[in-house]
Amino acid sequence: MDEPELPRRRRVVRSQHGPVSWEVMRFPVSFSALAAVAALVWSAAPFCEAQTSSAPPQSPVNGAYVVVDPLAGVHYDNRYDLSLGLAYDHMKAGPTLLQGSNLGGLDLSGSYWLSRHWGIEGSGRAYLGTSGAAANPYSINGPFVSQYFFVGGPEWLGPHNKHGALIAHALFGGAYGNFEQDLRGHSPSVVDFYNDQIAPAAILGGHFDLNRSARWVFRITPDAVITRYGINYGPKTTQTDVNFAISVGAEYRFKKRR
Repeated sequence: MDEPELPRRRRVVRSQHGPVSWEVMRFPVSFSALAAVAALVWSAAPFCEAQTSSAPPQSPVNGAYVVVDPLAGVHYDNRYDLSLGLAYDHMKAGPTLLQGSNLGGLDLSGSYWLSRHWGIEGSGRAYLGTSGAAANPYSINGPFVSQYFFVGGPEWLGPHNKHGALIAHALFGGAYGNFEQDLRGHSPSVVDFYNDQIAPAAILGGHFDLNRSARWVFRITPDAVITRYGINYGPKTTQTDVNFAISVGAEYRFKKRR
């Protein structure tokens, strides 16, 4: 006789001995990691905030910096200006003389401005130096000569801004040429020089101005210098000479405005 079959007992496998699904474990592990990171950030935030707020404000070592534009006051509205420069002039001391003269001197000029673009300029210039001389029996070589200009005329303010300006002028007047002072009493004809005289003169050119402040200007003045000297010996002729001159110096604009 068969024995009745007893119901089977379900075995329960202990978790430490049986297989555990990865799908079941992955969520708890990920959640724990995120929770740990969040806790760390949360706990570190007050510390960082406290450290930032406790840091003293920094200040420049040498104080606050203030930007100043030295050309902010350049307006070209002055009534007067005055300039002085070291000057150079090339000339010929005689009508047929082959050798020229390289003279140095000073250029003093002043302006009175009638409007923003138009003014009246006066200029006095002195040039001194030695000159070549024609062959002569008196051994006169490199005699000293000089010439002086006194001219005036209109000037025009051209393109300009706070950095600089171009100014044109046409000046007319006279020139005094001193050619005989170093000839030992001989006639200028022996060295082919002009006689000492006052002659008509003109200066055509202008200024290149570079502003250094509202009042002070660095100035370069290139010009064509025109003279008409004559001789009172031989054919007694006059001659028009065109030469080059330039000066470099400083200009000052006076505060009085138009």
